[in-house]
Amino acid sequence: MHTFRASRTSSFLVVATTLLLVAGGVACAGGSSAETTAEPAAEPAPGSAPAPSSSGETGQSVNAAGLGFDLPSGWQPEQPASSMRIGQAQIPGSGGAGLLTVFFFGPGGGGGVDANLNRWIGQVDSTGEPTRESFEAGAYKITWVEHSGTLLASQMPNSFPSSNQPDYTLFGAVVEGAGGPWFFKAVGPQATMAENRDGFVGMLKSARQGN
Repeated sequence: MHTFRASRTSSFLVVATTLLLVAGGVACAGGSSAETTAEPAAEPAPGSAPAPSSSGETGQSVNAAGLGFDLPSGWQPEQPASSMRIGQAQIPGSGGAGLLTVFFFGPGGGGGVDANLNRWIGQVDSTGEPTRESFEAGAYKITWVEHSGTLLASQMPNSFPSSNQPDYTLFGAVVEGAGGPWFFKAVGPQATMAENRDGFVGMLKSARQGN
């Protein structure tokens, strides 16, 4: 079991000041959504990364601000590039690397489910319809969306992407439960994300009480 601390085996990081910032800022912002303040601040590494051996296999068990879950096999934990994140990981795949980011803004913080899902959907220009699903994992309710098309350039300075990214897929999920909610966002080339779809869903289904 790994917590979000940088170590030789896991570089997920919990920054204590993040929760202080949340308590003094975001949590007091009257329900502002996670995407308002938590856009990815670094582009996934360019080029191709090795495909995962099995998109359904689990890898490291981690803790994130009271939520435990299993990273899919082959996903590489990284030190978060922003203090707003409680964790991030690189997603390997044949289309090039993708990026997972995880956010927590304190109990009840970060905005509602629909506000966040609609905001994520709006970040992708597509003629197709997004796929939205909900399910329960123990004491947690999980709602997530999948949308493919052109990932639009971020309106936030120094945020990914700085330019439109065609043929991309976005996965966004809200995990509701005692002490939550928690927000998961993954973006990457369509081929990579298709290979990792089962892994992403499996990660969400592994949600449990953490340390």
